[in-house]
Amino acid sequence: MKIKTALILCAGFGKRLMPLTNDVPKPLLNVNNINLLDNTLKFVQSIGINKLKINTFYLGEQIKRFIDNQNYSLNIDIISDGKKILNTGGGIYNLIKDSEEEHFLILNPDTLWNSQYIKTFDEMKELYFRNKIKNLLMVVKKNRSFDTRFKGDFNLKENKLSKSHENDFIYTGCQILNRQIFKINKKKIFSISEIWDDLLIKKELYGYESLNKFVHLTDIEIFKKLN
Repeated sequence: MKIKTALILCAGFGKRLMPLTNDVPKPLLNVNNINLLDNTLKFVQSIGINKLKINTFYLGEQIKRFIDNQNYSLNIDIISDGKKILNTGGGIYNLIKDSEEEHFLILNPDTLWNSQYIKTFDEMKELYFRNKIKNLLMVVKKNRSFDTRFKGDFNLKENKLSKSHENDFIYTGCQILNRQIFKINKKKIFSISEIWDDLLIKKELYGYESLNKFVHLTDIEIFKKLN
C-alpha cells in the first residue's frame, strides 16, 4: 500500500524565533542557506509522494506566493486555517476532512529533513501497513539531537510509545496517521497531543526510532548555532 498525500504544517506564529518571524513565517526561514519549506517539499518528492496539502494562517500569503513562484512539479493544495488558528490537531483535521484518502504523512518543516530519512521513512511506512495500525510517530533518542536541551516526549519499547517522569525519545515532527483517529473528535481547535494522549491511555500510540542526527529549528539560540 502507498501513502498518496503528505501534509505540511505551516500555520504557526514561530514565536520562539521572533524577531526573525515578525515579518517572515517560520517555514520560509533559511538555515545554512536551506529554506525550510523548500527543503521539506523536496524531501516529500524524494520519497515518491506527489500530492501535498499545506495549512497556513500567520503570514499565509507569503507561503502561497513562495509556492506559486517556485513551479514545483507537485500537486500542492494550500488551505488556510480560517479566521482562527486551529492548532496542530485542528489544522490536520481541516486538511483531511474533505479527502477520501485514509492514510497521510504529516511533516513539520522546522526539522531539517535530508536524504538519510528516505530509508527511515520507507521502513516506518512498511511497519505501519504491515501491522495495520492507525498511527506511527517517528522518534529519536535525545543524544542524537543537535539541540541538547530537549527533555524528551516519550519512551519507546517494541514500537509502542509511553510516558514517564524521564522520557528518552523526542518526536521528530514526522508521523503517519489514519483519518479514523479523528472519528471521536468533536472540537475544531485542538492540539494533536490530545489525540496522542487518548491513544497513550489505550496503549495504542506507536513509534518508530530514527537513527539519524536530529536537527530542529527550535528557537533563536539554535538558529544562531546552525548559521
